[in-house]
Amino acid sequence: MVLESLSTSLKNTLKKVARSLFVDERLINELVRDIQRAMLQADVNVKLIFELTSKIKERALKEEPPNGVGQKEFIVKIVYDQLVTFLGEEKKEISAFKGKNTKILLVGLFGSGKTTSIIKMANYYAKRGFKVAAVGLDVHRPAAMDQLEQGMNQMNFPVFVDHTEKDPKKIYKKYQGNLEKFDIVLIDTAGRDALSKDLIEEIENLNTLIRPDERLLILSADVGQAAQKQAEQFNKSCGITGVVVTKLDGTAKGGGALSACAATHAPIIFIGVGEKPEDLEPFNPKGFVGRLLGMGDIEALLEKAKESIGEEDAKEIGEKILKGDFNFLDLYQQLQSMKKLGPINKIMEMIPGLGAMNIPKEMLDIQEEKLHLWKHMMQSMTKEELEDPELLGGSRLDRIAKGSGTAVAGVRELLKQYRQSKKLVKMVKGKDPSKLMKKFAGKIPGMKW
Repeated sequence: MVLESLSTSLKNTLKKVARSLFVDERLINELVRDIQRAMLQADVNVKLIFELTSKIKERALKEEPPNGVGQKEFIVKIVYDQLVTFLGEEKKEISAFKGKNTKILLVGLFGSGKTTSIIKMANYYAKRGFKVAAVGLDVHRPAAMDQLEQGMNQMNFPVFVDHTEKDPKKIYKKYQGNLEKFDIVLIDTAGRDALSKDLIEEIENLNTLIRPDERLLILSADVGQAAQKQAEQFNKSCGITGVVVTKLDGTAKGGGALSACAATHAPIIFIGVGEKPEDLEPFNPKGFVGRLLGMGDIEALLEKAKESIGEEDAKEIGEKILKGDFNFLDLYQQLQSMKKLGPINKIMEMIPGLGAMNIPKEMLDIQEEKLHLWKHMMQSMTKEELEDPELLGGSRLDRIAKGSGTAVAGVRELLKQYRQSKKLVKMVKGKDPSKLMKKFAGKIPGMKW
């Protein structure tokens, strides 16, 4: 998951609070030290860590929980509140409207993921009905124009590049008239291996010429604490209006990029959580912290569902997930639907409560090949067996394996998957999401359930 190491550390820290017999200053001090240690390991700026944890400690020692909220739940709420404040509190969106011709300039260092982010953003906005185009102004990296052109062409999006011109201002002026008919124009600029006078001057000149509506800084999650210097310099040069943090799905600590945004007060607009065009998420501080702490992010889940499988199907799946509906006959259908949303482990972390549970890894590691084989196995079962999987055993397993052209071990694996899934459903079946949230985090204001 995103920032898995930090998330695991924070969830373990909050479990200590939940297991404690009572809350006192010693527990608060231990909580603060654990959070400091976790955030230091995630490469968050030291000064910002101490500012954050000082506020947590001050509130935990001085404030009284409201009626109906226990002391331990209130401590979790304070940690949640302060992390959300640290990351920007409110969700920031680009003000793009159909027919407006919104120009978005992307800047950043070499290798930060500007070109890839443009392709992902083009996909994101096109799915929402916008007419999108990109223009390539990176005249320094040899393959930059090719990468942008190939990526946009694969998605059937218009792209404007000039492989022979070496002046980015001339390229923009050449295509300026063509760009006016699009709702959103994504503008790729050159990066460098490090901040340099030439790079800054070029960005400043392009900013003056284009006068973009948004100026987004692309920050790689693996850049570490050098991210803050980058953010400050780019902000000084062109006045960045937002940040896209890339590569948050890998082993990168990510704290440097997140704290750079906190230090410069530049809101994070999107986060990159994978390599595919659809692996781009709008950044919602409340939902992001919810996932970090194992509380889920239903808003992001349903947004992803609407984008991947349509609004009606998304609503149905969302209701099934929250109610815990499950039977063997629709197991395959539900797994197929979940796969459309992305890796199942990523989906589970968005469901309130499930992110904090120790769900077996093998249950989440469902590959397309397995789904294909399971379909054949189910087609070889009788209606009675589909309705009551516990009948499967002995000769029935042999018959199903032969009928589907698979091994008995594979049929046993399907049965094991069903039992694990059924056990998981029992954890959430019939429970109100708000009650799940209360169990794991107390009453968190601002979260929508």
